[in-house]
Amino acid sequence: MTPSSDLAAIVGKEPLPRSEVVSKVWDHIRKNNLQNPQNKREIVADDKLKKVFGQDRCTMFEMNKHLSKHLS
Repeated sequence: MTPSSDLAAIVGKEPLPRSEVVSKVWDHIRKNNLQNPQNKREIVADDKLKKVFGQDRCTMFEMNKHLSKHLS
């Protein structure tokens, strides 16, 4: 799957399987400590993720819905 330019800022611009995209997004989340410490299921978006999610926070379950909009 080919990522949008906003998602490519996180996972790179090369086409990747969906599973690899999700894995790279989680790597970004962990590396930048973006999980809410009180609720690990909630992701607190940094500037790059805000462009993908369209909001400041989302749950790990909502994340896949947002990623789908940025893959073709």
